[in-house]
Amino acid sequence: MLKHLYSNWWKGLAVIFLLYTFSFGLLNKVPNVVILHETIRNLYYHVPCWFAMLFLMLVSLVYSIKYLRSGRLMYDIVAVALLRVALVFGVLGYLTGMLWGNYIWGDLISWILGDTKTLGTAIGLLMYFAYFILRGSIDDEEKRARVAAVYSIFAFTLLNVSINVVPRLKSSLHPGSGGNATFTVYDLDSGLRMVFYPAVIGYILLGLWISSVLIRMQILHYKKNNITV
Repeated sequence: MLKHLYSNWWKGLAVIFLLYTFSFGLLNKVPNVVILHETIRNLYYHVPCWFAMLFLMLVSLVYSIKYLRSGRLMYDIVAVALLRVALVFGVLGYLTGMLWGNYIWGDLISWILGDTKTLGTAIGLLMYFAYFILRGSIDDEEKRARVAAVYSIFAFTLLNVSINVVPRLKSSLHPGSGGNATFTVYDLDSGLRMVFYPAVIGYILLGLWISSVLIRMQILHYKKNNITV
């Protein structure tokens, strides 16, 4: 990722995929599914946010491990930037999910408290918010990076357990959980896939793009203060 930090071709690709997603996401024909109806278009915006969040968190985890192995400050900078953007996508995914759930499941508060996947997601996001609180409480640069890297390993593991494992064991309103059918059951004409997959790629590239800006800003900050990265 670092060697492509200043490249522009993948940023242009991100713009193309996002323009395609937002245009055809509103214009293309979607399956008339019972209860969901036109709200199924939120699949193009809600779910890709989670894919982008998890991808950025995974890459951040890789760089956290690389920092623990090498002690190079650059890897910590990358890991933190990726997590900052991942949390933004997580919050957007949660908000779009709340909006979607309010339309198709009714009462907002009851399904937030009663759905295992929603609760698991909230817990996972809070763990990552705690990551930044933990970083802020440690003054020493090296110690902060080392502790945060170790914490991120446990946080990523617990997040995946709370949103991918537990909901499959318990009842859940989400597709693919608690015995519910997945969206592939409804996607008989592949119409959703034509927009959904480009949306996922576009959101991930956008997340990497924003992260690259944060990384470059942090590098400039360290160089200004004569800190080797």
